[in-house]
Amino acid sequence: MAITLRFSKGHGTGNDFVLIADPDDVLELTTERVQALCDRHFGVGADGVIRAVRSQYIPGGVGAEILAENPDAEWFMDYYNADGSIAEMCGNGIRVYVEFLTRSGLAELKPGATLPIGTRAGVRTVQRSADGYEVDMGVWKLDGTEPLVNARELKVARPGLGIDVGNPHVVVALSDDGELDGLDLSYIPVLDPEPYDGANVEFVVPAEPLVQNGVGRIRMRVHERGVGETLSCGTGTVAAALAVRYWAGERAPKEWRVTIPGGEVTVRMFEGDGGEHASLSGPAELVFDGELTLV
Repeated sequence: MAITLRFSKGHGTGNDFVLIADPDDVLELTTERVQALCDRHFGVGADGVIRAVRSQYIPGGVGAEILAENPDAEWFMDYYNADGSIAEMCGNGIRVYVEFLTRSGLAELKPGATLPIGTRAGVRTVQRSADGYEVDMGVWKLDGTEPLVNARELKVARPGLGIDVGNPHVVVALSDDGELDGLDLSYIPVLDPEPYDGANVEFVVPAEPLVQNGVGRIRMRVHERGVGETLSCGTGTVAAALAVRYWAGERAPKEWRVTIPGGEVTVRMFEGDGGEHASLSGPAELVFDGELTLV
């Protein structure tokens, strides 16, 4: 049966999303419908779909866990990659999601306040920042893996560093801008061993100088699991900054500017509940609203 959807289109540094309000969980969002929405020729076109649904309706015990963690986390970010697969977390997506919630009148976020959002990686808190929104991405960790990574136009395979920021990442250091720009990320990078659930793969190059005025600076490109190369990946920029700081050593700064094809974001590291947290701040824009009928 065909359905007609009202939607908004938004992006965070070029990482773009279709956003749909479904507060009471009445929409059947199938894999085929997600793929149709994200199709850049026949649909709206996006890297993913975000459904705004109240946490209490998320099945499988996930919603109950979210509300047990923070009873104020009324809203859940139900995120789907462009291929229809479910993702645990999206750092750019959650900023755009909060912009959608507040613009739609579904939630309120006053200056200086925080808004807790449920995700499959747990509750994430968001507040306004000078350039848009800042998200506490929670406790990060090394996942203990260093797979060998090969990518098209990368002449020699490189070791990657596995980092978990709520979803899986492998970060690879390259030697210079030419090597980074020369990658063909229309092909999926090959990881050996291949992670069971796959991973986002980030390729990074340090700026020259690496640290300026106490702030670290890197460039990054990314191949996202279930999507392909994107102009930006929020959790990927966090993973990339954490990896470079880890390689640089204990005296490395705790604030990083990450340049991606879609713009620039800021990553900070700080002590919080359960260990060291990382935050991500950057812009979030809604560009248009529309209506589409799907089978």
